[in-house]
Amino acid sequence: MAFLADMLSYVGWVLLAIMILVFVHELGHFLFAKLFKMRVDKFSVGFPPRVIGFTWGETEYVIGLTPLGGYVKIAGMVDESMDTDALVAEPEDYEFRAKPVWQRILVIIGGVLFNLILAAMIFSGLKATYGEAYIPATGSMVVADSSIAHNMGLRTGDNLIEVNGKPFDGSHSYLGMQEMLLANPIVLRVEREGEVLTFEGPDDIMTQLNQTEGFYGLSFDPAIVGGVRVDSPAEAAGLLPGDVFVAIGDSAVAFWGDVSPAIQAQVQAGIRLVMFRPDSIAAAPDAATVWPDSMQRTGGTLYEVALNPDSTGGRAIIGVDQLFRMRSFGVGEAAVAGVVDTWMNTRLIASSLKRIFTGQDDFRENIGGPVMIARATKEAADRGAPFFWNIVAVLSITLAIINILPIPALDGGHLVFLLYEGITRREPSLKVRMVLQQIGMVVLLIFMVFIIFNDFLNL
Repeated sequence: MAFLADMLSYVGWVLLAIMILVFVHELGHFLFAKLFKMRVDKFSVGFPPRVIGFTWGETEYVIGLTPLGGYVKIAGMVDESMDTDALVAEPEDYEFRAKPVWQRILVIIGGVLFNLILAAMIFSGLKATYGEAYIPATGSMVVADSSIAHNMGLRTGDNLIEVNGKPFDGSHSYLGMQEMLLANPIVLRVEREGEVLTFEGPDDIMTQLNQTEGFYGLSFDPAIVGGVRVDSPAEAAGLLPGDVFVAIGDSAVAFWGDVSPAIQAQVQAGIRLVMFRPDSIAAAPDAATVWPDSMQRTGGTLYEVALNPDSTGGRAIIGVDQLFRMRSFGVGEAAVAGVVDTWMNTRLIASSLKRIFTGQDDFRENIGGPVMIARATKEAADRGAPFFWNIVAVLSITLAIINILPIPALDGGHLVFLLYEGITRREPSLKVRMVLQQIGMVVLLIFMVFIIFNDFLNL
């Protein structure tokens, strides 16, 4: 019973995301068609069989049972229905084929444009509503041992000065993974002990990230205590904001993300904690032990303290908060930030697809289908509304990019035919279009079966 409920939860969230994306995409086609006074016979979200529908004016509005897409049937257009009977007669003024090429192009790309607009609106709304959490610049980077960044040659303490040829000014304390993946290969310049060094990332960076669950190993998110809660075990042990975790129990700590797992891994009532306290902070905490001189760092002192964590909901809690700040956005600032996020994600997704289809990254490990999308959407929804809407925005951009590919049966295939007509002043033959449309649909069907099968293999 629990398994069934869990599956329904997965299906419910992914259906909601798909319905939103498909509705907006088809709305783009619909509104541009109406703008140019084309007759729209049907607006369908989902494919047949029909679940519910009604007719308003000249258009039938339908919700289909198969939630894998949708379509807008425009009079005088060769579409997924392959209906060509009405194309024998001379075109009527209200038909798609009777309109200028530029108007037909806007109708075809309308869905893609609306998907990008939706993404920008979501990103802008998230910025305006929730702001943006960021880690204040704390200086040098932290590099995990045996990570991708470590294998590139980067080391903890390096100061990043340039990313992919662009100066890094330290205005953000983390390096966006998007920017890290856009260059081919990734090139970072750092300053180490007064010397400037250049490092290149691997060509198959996406594949390696998938194999390590997205762990790059480079962070500006060190395990620095941002705040100590009142009457907490951390306060009783003498911890202060600015202390840096080095080890918790038997676990070495490099990033803030290492802190909680290390605490939960302790089975004993008391936790041994090794921390680094900079000279700028007050003297040693009470009952602390100075770590051996051989382990000391410059600019501060290593201490060992013991504390007894509280237990909340079966989890050990010591009462410290991460060092982060919130950046708020006005309406105009949020709108600009939303467009910037949309552009960055569009570049990233397009770059990733290029790397996959040119063989730089493993195809099977980097392509996800409905099953993987369902899992990612459910996980995002479980984390809260901002995460769900963020993944909807990313999926909207992905849908836009996939649809604009020059494959017959997709918007990009129709666009190629229209560009040919606009350049040559000659419409491609109906027979050629029909054959290519059928080939495109077969290719898409085979591809869909493959990625679904691949999804189950990667579970």
